[in-house]
Amino acid sequence: MTAESSSRRRARGRPRTLAVLASAALLLGGCSAPEGPPVLTWYINPDAGGQAAIAAKCTEAAGGKYRIETSLLPNDAASQREQLARRLAAGDSSLDIMSLDPPFVPELAEPGFLAPVPAGTARRTTQNVVEGALTGAKWKDKLVTVPFWANTQLLWYRKSVARAAGLDMSRPVTWDQLIDAAKREKKYLGVQGALAESMTVWVNALVASGGGQIIENPDAPADQIKLGLDSPAGTKAAGIVSTIGKEGLGSPGLPTQNENTSMLLFQGSDGSFMVNWPFIWPATKDGVKGGNLKPALLADIGWGLYPQVTPGRDSAPPLGGINLGVGAASKHPDLAYQAIECIVSPGNQAEYFVTNGNPPSNTEAYNDPRVKQAFPMAATIRRSLELAKPRPQTPYYNEVSTGIQQNWAPPSAVDPRSTPESTTKFILEVLRGERLL
Repeated sequence: MTAESSSRRRARGRPRTLAVLASAALLLGGCSAPEGPPVLTWYINPDAGGQAAIAAKCTEAAGGKYRIETSLLPNDAASQREQLARRLAAGDSSLDIMSLDPPFVPELAEPGFLAPVPAGTARRTTQNVVEGALTGAKWKDKLVTVPFWANTQLLWYRKSVARAAGLDMSRPVTWDQLIDAAKREKKYLGVQGALAESMTVWVNALVASGGGQIIENPDAPADQIKLGLDSPAGTKAAGIVSTIGKEGLGSPGLPTQNENTSMLLFQGSDGSFMVNWPFIWPATKDGVKGGNLKPALLADIGWGLYPQVTPGRDSAPPLGGINLGVGAASKHPDLAYQAIECIVSPGNQAEYFVTNGNPPSNTEAYNDPRVKQAFPMAATIRRSLELAKPRPQTPYYNEVSTGIQQNWAPPSAVDPRSTPESTTKFILEVLRGERLL
């Protein structure tokens, strides 16, 4: 008999042998193994491991009541939205806890894909939460998700450039002042000009800072939505984007520039001023520690509130972050919300900020000594979050955001006289089904 035929005989005998062994195990055990505590699956956005660490911590704190397991979502927000929306629409019961980007909350709340937030949970998890994060967790004035961490953009600046330009950075500055300073000093402004979500973030912040809003009636049906882009605020926003693009103030790479590439530009010898998220600080510190950046760079970096569009009018910085929602088809919604209360505790938010660089939505967390030591600009971040405005709150956010991106990128093609009007027309035609994205 060949070795091959012998192997086949052994393979044919395995199912019968395994069946006998399984039966014996059942007889010896008397019954199947006892079930453990309910497993709650938390679908998380990619990070440095902080959400998994919190899941383990809250599992231990639950004392056997439940166990939290994490499942990783795709890297980019659009893919996260698509995956979650499809699974929620299909009634997937495994979506116990979800890390949700605020702009996608209305799209999931409107058709009833999210389990209601219990009154007690709503009361306990919204105390001391910054206004911007609280606004982004609601739909139609009702809390439908729980704020976890919040995010906002600051104005980062090179102290040496600001000093040479004669700017007093202890006071609010305007976009026009930054544009003039960059011209005089022959430096580049760090902005995000790529055809991506970052463009919508920039445009929304400019319009809101100018006293306008991209959608004037966000809870209206698609065929009744009114846009506020074709307005004085929209024209001013287009003027800022256009000037930076046409005059080359954002560097030759502006049409493909995202948050990371604008950071690299800012860190270089041609950097001056930049709008960007707080990850800038730990990333720069790591660069210095690794020997890729000069130690003097850290001492030359300052920070302040987002630039004003109109002198004397508070800016409306971008709002980002993550809210936690529970799928309507979850088998354990009550336990899921109990777990969420643990996850968003001020102590966990503070630790997540220090270890992963994502700012808390709860103001109590900013009093943690670890936060103050790791982020000397923590007070500015907190103030920025109080002023921050969310991107358009609408179930049709994907159509609105994509429409803005396609009409405002690249920045050099933006025309204040026509872009706000043409963008409005384009988006409304898409919403009415007359055009495709």
